Amino acid sequence: MAGTSGGFARKDLLGLKDLSAEEIGHLLDVAEQFRGLNLRAVKKVPTLRGKSVIHLFLEPSTRTKTSFDIAAKRLSADTFSISGSSSSTTKGETLLDTAKNLAAMHPDIIILRHKRSGGAALLARELPHTSIVNAGDGFCEHPTQGLLDLLTIRRSIGGFRGRVVSIVGDIMHSRVARSAIYGLRTLGAEVRVCGPRTLIPPGLDSLGVEAHDHLETALPGADVVMMLRIQQERLERGGHYFPSTREYSRIWGLNRSKLERWARKDVIVMHPGPVNRGVELEPELADSRWSVILDQVENGVAVRMAVLYLVLGGERAARSEGRGQ
Repeated sequence: MAGTSGGFARKDLLGLKDLSAEEIGHLLDVAEQFRGLNLRAVKKVPTLRGKSVIHLFLEPSTRTKTSFDIAAKRLSADTFSISGSSSSTTKGETLLDTAKNLAAMHPDIIILRHKRSGGAALLARELPHTSIVNAGDGFCEHPTQGLLDLLTIRRSIGGFRGRVVSIVGDIMHSRVARSAIYGLRTLGAEVRVCGPRTLIPPGLDSLGVEAHDHLETALPGADVVMMLRIQQERLERGGHYFPSTREYSRIWGLNRSKLERWARKDVIVMHPGPVNRGVELEPELADSRWSVILDQVENGVAVRMAVLYLVLGGERAARSEGRGQ
């Protein structure tokens, strides 16, 4: 289902690549409203009462899974969690068969995290009556992480057009980087990526992204620096991409000295987590005045509340009720 101008009317959220600036802006606006709810003494509303949400997380997750669970419960939805170790995929069942069996129980939404790129799109095609939200699929996208990053940037520096965002680290294996690039470019930001050439995929210039080998060329004028984790669990499958962790930290790791020397004075530093302190980011910098890492985590709950609300038609239902009064 195509998005409507100024709103969001899709059955699924699979990525940011195909969303319009209006759709992204609307998601962020609704998330901003839910931020207020999260600051109340009583953090619960009956908005999605009677709706059922299945968290199908077939890869490890702390922040994303917990954030989605809190978001659903604060909207009064019923939630059910399935991890990789407790699912029938460990017995050889395919992802699609697992999802079809779950869909036969008539949940309203399945939130999927999976090592296979395109897994969420597959379920969206095959399960027309169940909404699918991508919580990270292979090397493809992580759209709610992209949205929470966008909300954090918007709240921190006010907007995107004319702003410079430098994304540093393992771009090749990062679904976080892909969602960030799609969202930032759609909203008018300039995006640079930086890291070992072996970890920067070809073709980024077609997205209007600049590739850099060193921080000294990637950081000047940057309003935002987004550091990425070196994904050792993925690197081990495909060989060596840089000489050593120590060498990586020396060249591409961010510390206070590099930040003050090359970036803007009012720059913000982001990281999707988990942080490998002392590798991609100096420990003190992660807790400094430049860091908005915990703001990202806080905004993640509001963003995921907005996604659940909009994908499950909460806004359309509210409009219908308003017309009926």
